[in-house]
Amino acid sequence: MAKKDISIGAVHVLPSDLQKALTSSPRAHATWRDITPLARNEWICWVTSGKKAETRNIRIEKAISKLSGGMRRPCCWEGCGHR
Repeated sequence: MAKKDISIGAVHVLPSDLQKALTSSPRAHATWRDITPLARNEWICWVTSGKKAETRNIRIEKAISKLSGGMRRPCCWEGCGHR
């Protein structure tokens, strides 16, 4: 998929590592396209709020898994404080 096919968040910029993971998973990408910009923003914020590279990578894997299963927002997280 081309970069222009990825929808963005409401506030946050979609980081390239998350974008690459989304475009590599058709099911996760389909959910991503179907959710609201605010929901996309929360996924981006959740992934990027990890302080360590290891945490971020784990969160990307979890996000792709959850989005592939149809989950629309990160679970058990207070939400993005940047909106």
